[in-house]
Amino acid sequence: MKIIDLEPSDPRLTDDLLPVLLELRPHLTPELFRTILAEGQGQGLRFTAAYDADGGCVGAAGWRIVANTSTVRMLYVDDLVTASAARSTGVGRAMLAHLEDHARAAGCTVLTLESGTQRTDAHRFYFRERMAVTAFSFDKPLV
Repeated sequence: MKIIDLEPSDPRLTDDLLPVLLELRPHLTPELFRTILAEGQGQGLRFTAAYDADGGCVGAAGWRIVANTSTVRMLYVDDLVTASAARSTGVGRAMLAHLEDHARAAGCTVLTLESGTQRTDAHRFYFRERMAVTAFSFDKPLV
């Protein structure tokens, strides 16, 4: 497996990574994804892709380094998804380890992510990876 941090202008973002990301975020269109990339880049949004031995993209992660008053500095994972055909093959674990390395190198105190309450398979994975539930996330729809 090869894990690559993709630059904002890299065509692999839409050609390779987006089809995997769509498994988690089916509402995205190529146009909306490009808009999010353009705006998110200024907010530190980055994407990382995992490729299998045949060169197929099997994992996607969107992430950013965030400074805040509660954790001081954290690596926040916006998206973490393994292609359905590659689940339980170590892709998620390798992606998390790669992101942890980024977090440590950036002086972060924590790696954090949110996961929808319905994603019980993902929760089992996070618990296996020694992650803990440390907060509740509250949303108020505005549209």
